[in-house]
Amino acid sequence: MRGVRRHVAIVGGGINGVMSAWALARAGHEVELFERDHLMGATSCASTKLIHGGLRYLEGGSFGLVRECLRERGWWLARAPHLTHPIGLILPVYRGVSRSRLVLRSGLWLYDLLAGRSNIGRHAWLSREQLAARAPALRTEALLGGFRFFDVQMDDRRLGLWAAEQARAAGVVTHEQCAVSGLAADGTFQAGGRRRADLVVNAAGPWCQSLLRDSGLPSRHALDLVRGSHLVLDRPVKDGFVLQVPGERRICFVLPWQGHTLLGTTEVRQGLDEPIACSPEEERYLLDVYASAFREPIGASDVLERFAGLRPLLDSGSVNPGRTTREYTLELHERVLTIFGGKWTTARVLGEAVRRRAERAMTGG
Repeated sequence: MRGVRRHVAIVGGGINGVMSAWALARAGHEVELFERDHLMGATSCASTKLIHGGLRYLEGGSFGLVRECLRERGWWLARAPHLTHPIGLILPVYRGVSRSRLVLRSGLWLYDLLAGRSNIGRHAWLSREQLAARAPALRTEALLGGFRFFDVQMDDRRLGLWAAEQARAAGVVTHEQCAVSGLAADGTFQAGGRRRADLVVNAAGPWCQSLLRDSGLPSRHALDLVRGSHLVLDRPVKDGFVLQVPGERRICFVLPWQGHTLLGTTEVRQGLDEPIACSPEEERYLLDVYASAFREPIGASDVLERFAGLRPLLDSGSVNPGRTTREYTLELHERVLTIFGGKWTTARVLGEAVRRRAERAMTGG
């Protein structure tokens, strides 16, 4: 297929659409990307601002996904050091809260092992006294100590726009505020008029399934739409923290962010007809999680910003949205290739998978 130039249309200007467009353009294809609003303007700019391996995915046995995420974490860090940086994360361990010290140590040991040569720092145990000295704002009642490990922090919107710049430099033509309203299996589509491509990649994220349905294209897969809400607090924090939510198996992040504190996230199922916004219940939930670990009083008056994103997770039949798979799959309808699922961290390898599947489809493979 290399050397055979084909015309590919990408629907959706989030990180998966951008990275797919970049991969196809690097392979020599003529690529146009259509975004109904602005690039990186929806889900992809409403993340927790981390490029991470997914420590908690180990509990579900997703070792391959974690290994891939850790490898890709290193790729982003090496390619865009001006928009990414290692961040130390402290995971406090309290008596009687969720996972034991032994379970956490085993998970972090495996996390370091799976990172291999791309590891950016090994985990370490901090005693109760060491942790209290490093983070005096932490509650110390029932505190046993904590682990410190490393991941990568990013500016999701700026990093996505950087990737879009690379895609444009490779030849991708982007059309913003140009919605695709319908698709056909033969590669025709509506975007300010009738157009045609050798292949259309449906990378519309949370809207990919509704686009197929509205176009009369049946799908074998489905999305599990999960809202993740965040708060930006008017207070600084030096270290990042991973908090085990009392009474649950969930975790929340407390991260330094632009001189303030980023707190998130939630996991609430919703439909496309509902507003993608942090609800009062989610705000109270996040503030309660923060208060469970920090002594400083906190309330709604400390909230500078609220934002939410709708994750297009691949429906795996899980009752608990926190256990829904973070894997992805590709589905082909003749000349329409749809992306279901995916993660920010693994958008590059997803883009390469799209490129390979697209080239097979365009040659009848």
